[in-house]
Amino acid sequence: MAEEQAAPVNQEQGQQPSFGIEKIYVKDLSLEIPGAPQIFTQRESPQVSIELQNAAKVLEEGVYEAVITVTVTSKLQDKTVFLVEVAQAGIFQIRNVPQENIEMILGVTCPNILFPYAREAVSDLVTRGGFPPVLLNPINFEALYAQQKQQAAASADGATTH
Repeated sequence: MAEEQAAPVNQEQGQQPSFGIEKIYVKDLSLEIPGAPQIFTQRESPQVSIELQNAAKVLEEGVYEAVITVTVTSKLQDKTVFLVEVAQAGIFQIRNVPQENIEMILGVTCPNILFPYAREAVSDLVTRGGFPPVLLNPINFEALYAQQKQQAAASADGATTH
């Protein structure tokens, strides 16, 4: 009679990697229309530029805040038509994950979760300001993260070579 061999048991069941969303919220929101009401009489199409920033910080052990800030500026020649800034934030629980992976989670996974909320806030705010909605295209946060890592590595290499 063959003995059954038990599958190895993880002694520390509570040590499984985990990721959870604690809270998603708007941290900052602003709309400026410096040329109103005259700007609404303009018939030309303004130029729209978009800036994106990503930041994260530790709140407590295993709990992090991630914030993406989207700034949309619309200009007509040298005049600002409108300026919208949305800081969309989230509190995330990241536990039992190797430290080297946490940076990537905060730089890729969290912004991917937050971006649709920021996109909706920008569109809503621009529309409430009396303008056609600004529809932000999807962003590849993985590519942005890889690019930032490359730039940081290049800067470090440049700093070590005198």
